[in-house]
Amino acid sequence: MSIGFIQDDLDLKLLVLYIMDRAAGPITFLQLFELALCDAGVDYFSLNQAVGHMVATGQLTKEEERYAITDKGRRNSQICESSLPRSVRRHCDENLVKVNQALRQEAQVRAQTVDREDGTVTLCLTLEDGTSPLLQTALLVPGRPQAEQWAEAFKRDPAAVYHGIIKLLSQEDFHEKN
Repeated sequence: MSIGFIQDDLDLKLLVLYIMDRAAGPITFLQLFELALCDAGVDYFSLNQAVGHMVATGQLTKEEERYAITDKGRRNSQICESSLPRSVRRHCDENLVKVNQALRQEAQVRAQTVDREDGTVTLCLTLEDGTSPLLQTALLVPGRPQAEQWAEAFKRDPAAVYHGIIKLLSQEDFHEKN
């Protein structure tokens, strides 16, 4: 069994702060665990305990199932990041590339459902390019199952929905009828 650079609770907390400071947005515990596995000294139970303590001390916040770094945590990370071995930081940075890409895409593509009193659902779809909205629309849907199905379809291929709307609006037949 190989021994990692992470030897104690303080090392583990520094690793968590390093990861969270570089994550493009809030992440789940599972994402954090997978990112922290860049070092052989990390285990699930120790990480869970460290993260719980960091939430309690105000270095991380937890909303729903996602964790985010606070300003206090960010300051601590920047002060102590050089305490982590360069190889551990490099592995973290490499692993963060894919996670951050997914987080950015998730932030740019959103689908929200809002239940209405009459049993219908409003489905709000948003597609952004990072700086401004490309598409924002709200659809009235007969029920939650269909709204969730449409939301997932939009998340899978938002560009197809966007281009489909553009194509529809660009058709001459559409303009002649209206």
